[in-house]
Amino acid sequence: MSKSIQHWIDNKVFAGASSATAPVTNPATGEVTGQVGLASVEDARAVIDSAAAAFPAWRDTSLAKRTQVLFRFRELLNERKGELAEIITSEHGKVVSDALGEVSRGQEVVEFACGIPHLLKGGFTENASTKVDVYSIRQPLGVVGVISPFNFPAMVPMWFFPIAIATGNTVVLKPSEKDPSASLWIAALWAEAGLPPGVFNVLQGDKTAVDEILTNPKVKSVSFVGSTPIAKYVYATGTAHDKRVQALGGAKNHAVVLPDADLDLAADAMVNAGFGSAGERCMAISACVAVGPIADDLVAKIADRTTPLKIGDGTKDSDMGPLVTKAHRDKVASYIDAGETDGAKIVVDGRNVTADGGQDGFWLGPTLLDNVTPEMSVYTDEIFGPVLSVVRVETYDEAMELVNTNSYGNGTAIFTNDGGAARRFQNEVQVGMVGINVPIPVPMAYYSFGGWKASLFGDSHAHGMDGVQFFTRQKAITSRWLDPSHGGIELGFPQNQ
Repeated sequence: MSKSIQHWIDNKVFAGASSATAPVTNPATGEVTGQVGLASVEDARAVIDSAAAAFPAWRDTSLAKRTQVLFRFRELLNERKGELAEIITSEHGKVVSDALGEVSRGQEVVEFACGIPHLLKGGFTENASTKVDVYSIRQPLGVVGVISPFNFPAMVPMWFFPIAIATGNTVVLKPSEKDPSASLWIAALWAEAGLPPGVFNVLQGDKTAVDEILTNPKVKSVSFVGSTPIAKYVYATGTAHDKRVQALGGAKNHAVVLPDADLDLAADAMVNAGFGSAGERCMAISACVAVGPIADDLVAKIADRTTPLKIGDGTKDSDMGPLVTKAHRDKVASYIDAGETDGAKIVVDGRNVTADGGQDGFWLGPTLLDNVTPEMSVYTDEIFGPVLSVVRVETYDEAMELVNTNSYGNGTAIFTNDGGAARRFQNEVQVGMVGINVPIPVPMAYYSFGGWKASLFGDSHAHGMDGVQFFTRQKAITSRWLDPSHGGIELGFPQNQ
């Protein structure tokens, strides 16, 4: 039976006034499993108003109490993350083990946010002038919007909302309408952890909901992850309406394999990073740059590892699941068609894969293309599917030029046993996140995530100290007190309240 998926306001489900809906499918079967409500402008304003009403009290809640809620949320998430993983698999299609990994990586940011009292400490200068002290504090912004993509319905929102909540803001999360149920599960968990009503809200919807977040004066900042064209739109619209915006865009991630590299390690990494989560990752390696005479051996090793992969229902013993929708599956397949037409050699063809799943599932197997050249669309475009292109070059300098002239600058990697080459690469490459013998250089939560060039709009990366600074404003205070003050007598041991 198809379920109704609605909004979340004041720690409870909110149906809204709009009757518009969109279907939610199980990608492994093609079955419509739910209808998600698409907010009207009035619905969106109701959600934002709830967050705005809750802000003053949450802003003034002590750090000690805020942290207690965060720790409780962390414990509940750790105990029940399997439930969330199954929800992700049912709507996104990734295998359960991959979904569990997604939740665990998101939880790293929750744990980082549990240390917020230390991260919010300001500076203090005593007697800057005679009997005058100067100090700084960081304060929350207010209502913050988070617009997240379909590929990580739990992890990407968790890049933002734990830090936003810990620093005293209230949150309006707009998840993808393709896999919206994870957001409601998370909202209910926050309520169980003791988060006051209105601090964490979920706004389901499409462009109408997005535009209200971008233009509503009660929303003070917007965090977005998605394709570059939409990231540009979000950044331009949000900043035009006086909002602080961090918009993470698309990617075309290269892995450069030098002649001295361990080819078995590199081949393993290409398969893991190219086909994990069906390639629906902004950190997926989609272009393998083989330098010099190793290309034939490297392609053969990748093919040997790709062919045995099991494709099927994410709840079964499978290595890779379906793509998120039929339309997306067909779009990715069209790139393989175009690559073949343009002269690329199809080494492993995933277009006619036999999958262990429903006959109407959105199946596309891992695909390996060789002899890809930079003018082919399979190279120039972000495909966002299980398609790995091998580009052959003769020298390190050619490889570096290939990476640096690409319009995207999200992530990259180099595989080599030469420390000098690796050090030169990390210094010269014009990309925001770099892996050395690591295929997906997603930094830990206490560092910040984000790319360069067309992969990021705005000055702030996600989580880490960039996240703390993004969700707070600094205030400098100069004070002078001419007379001492005295408190009462209290012999009990002092406690944080």
